[in-house]
Amino acid sequence: MILPVLALFARRLLVAIPILLVVSALVFAVLRLLPVDPAAMSMPPNATKAEIEAKRQEMGLDRPLPEQYAIWLKATLRGDLGSSIHFRRGVAGLIRETLPATVELAALAMLVSAVLGFAGGLLLFHLRGTWRGELADLGSTALMSTPDFLWALMFILAFGVAWPILPFTGRLGASFARPMHTGFLLSDTLIEGRPDMFLDALAHMLLPAIALGLAFAVPIMRVLRSSLIEVDHADYIRQARLRGVSEWRILTRHSLKNAVLPTLTLMGVQFGFLFGGTLLVEVIFSYPGLGNLMVEAVRNADLPIIQAVALAYAAVVLVINMVVDGLYLVLDPRLRAS
Repeated sequence: MILPVLALFARRLLVAIPILLVVSALVFAVLRLLPVDPAAMSMPPNATKAEIEAKRQEMGLDRPLPEQYAIWLKATLRGDLGSSIHFRRGVAGLIRETLPATVELAALAMLVSAVLGFAGGLLLFHLRGTWRGELADLGSTALMSTPDFLWALMFILAFGVAWPILPFTGRLGASFARPMHTGFLLSDTLIEGRPDMFLDALAHMLLPAIALGLAFAVPIMRVLRSSLIEVDHADYIRQARLRGVSEWRILTRHSLKNAVLPTLTLMGVQFGFLFGGTLLVEVIFSYPGLGNLMVEAVRNADLPIIQAVALAYAAVVLVINMVVDGLYLVLDPRLRAS
């Protein structure tokens, strides 16, 4: 089982390299078409034209676009993502600080989405063909029509203002000093042996994670319900019923095992969209992640950060898809045989 998964990862890595090159080239070219002069923005307001021109030459902005891209790509491959125009810091350091926060938030939101999606899918399947099933289906449609940023605003009003039971800004309470080990706050609090800090960090993540998870849970439950209905009409399910196998055993040992495969594929695609969709939610909750960094970079036309964040988003989505393909290969023996 391990060898096919490793072979799949190797093939996906080979495919990911040209994809990242194309994404980086497109982002680089589009940003250079904007009416923004990075050299002028990186200089003090009283800088002379000669000083700005010298800065342009130092940054390589006076060279043809393909040559500029080659310089940037060579530096990126060395791990040098340049310096932020606005923050006056290395971009690589900013990415290292904010990427774990967004990955943690997206992972928790995906967990919320999976739990609600599977529970809702099983409920819809159980209630199929009844008036309660029609009512539940209508409710799922209403949930799917509500975007994540609207959930975020409603949660802040409900649980942050009207009933202030959960924090809704930042990652950690002001009374705690953030530990720095892996960059992943939940892991770092456990490494420090501080369950109180872990619970506080988790409380700060709950509202944004639920707001994101709710928006992506409904497609999961609907696909799972449809897959279960399709599997339920299979011959081996009918034969199991004729043998007197209980409905619960049929569901847990046969139906769910086969119906989960298309649901897992959807979850992989959803996780990619969810990771990219953290941007608005991070801004609403003042969550210091990659999305918030991207918004600040766009607001200040900080081209080095925009390039690096776009590349980071693309790389993470490719890794997510690769992991999901590996899980699919593990769960489906037919793929390993082929």
